Amino acid sequence: MSINRLGADRLADCLALAESREWLRQEHLWRLLFEIGDVYGIDDADGGLAGVVVSTQYGNEVAAIGMMLVAPSYARQGLGTRLMTHALQAAGTASAWLVATEYGRPVYERLAFRAVGEKSQFIGDFGTSASGVSRPASTEDMPEIARLDAEIFGMSRPKVLAQLPTFCTSLRVIDGPAGLRGYAGSWPNVGNTVIGPVLAENPQLAQALIEDLAAEIDGPIRLDLTLEQQGLVDWVESLGVQRGATTTVMVRGEPLPGDRKRLFTGLTSASG
Repeated sequence: MSINRLGADRLADCLALAESREWLRQEHLWRLLFEIGDVYGIDDADGGLAGVVVSTQYGNEVAAIGMMLVAPSYARQGLGTRLMTHALQAAGTASAWLVATEYGRPVYERLAFRAVGEKSQFIGDFGTSASGVSRPASTEDMPEIARLDAEIFGMSRPKVLAQLPTFCTSLRVIDGPAGLRGYAGSWPNVGNTVIGPVLAENPQLAQALIEDLAAEIDGPIRLDLTLEQQGLVDWVESLGVQRGATTTVMVRGEPLPGDRKRLFTGLTSASG
């Protein structure tokens, strides 16, 4: 059972595999991952996919690993380890990053990943008023967004930034005397709207970005926060938004570059 790089023509197979594991049918997200990452899969002899994983590589520094799925009929046969090993070797980066469920964490620990934090989902009606601190981003802001993004992530991410204006339904920025102080976006998910990424100079500006994006959204909102951001977590919970699934943030290899204290949530849990 060979591992092959998949093209976007296999989108339907990826969605079917996700549904077989009771994951959401996130077509909008999968289309992004085919654009910015490498999707690796193992074909099922009976049709469809036996397993899949996505690696989003940022130069030689970091690979974000996500969407690791194995069909129920192939569970506990080593396919997940094979896919992860292949993705890591193909990337060849100094570091690798992922978020792990309780089920997947033992697999990643065997591959030398170590826990560095926790991330929780918050899904609900935020019911906030706009802060008025941010403004809608324009095409002229993209060079400054790229500068701030590279400063915080510690590397350039041209493929991700090229997709932001079309992937996100709203993209907002906060101005400062020496350039942008923060930016954030929101995008349509299944049954809710995700707020992410959120990059800002401090938690107060991050909250302002979230408030302005939330004020534009009708219906439930999803926000994934690392639990180190206790102030933001307390604020979201004070709005009556319940904490959902919690995953473990894991890193393999060198410590992640950049200034992660200014990264409040990434674009997606699969791409960092």
